[in-house]
Amino acid sequence: MDMSAETVVEIGSLITRTPGLKGGRPCVAGTGVTVKRIVGWHRMGKDPEEIAAQFGHLNLAQVHAALAWYYANREEIDSDLNIETRDYERLAQEAEAEKRP
Repeated sequence: MDMSAETVVEIGSLITRTPGLKGGRPCVAGTGVTVKRIVGWHRMGKDPEEIAAQFGHLNLAQVHAALAWYYANREEIDSDLNIETRDYERLAQEAEAEKRP
């Protein structure tokens, strides 16, 4: 097989961090879609093909790269997701409390 005729993608180039973009969180390069967002969809039961279709502009390699990044750096993303969940629950409780007489 002649490798010079193929385009080789370096996996490490698929996930980037840019200060000032999405709080410096890891994103699929060139898209602004965070790894956290892809992991969230994955946790809701969507498979990589469904996630790629959901976003439309992501390909399967990008989704798999985001999931691989997550599994290699799980603590960071899990911490971010836990904070988001706590914030959501707090806001939901505050909204519910405001509805009560």
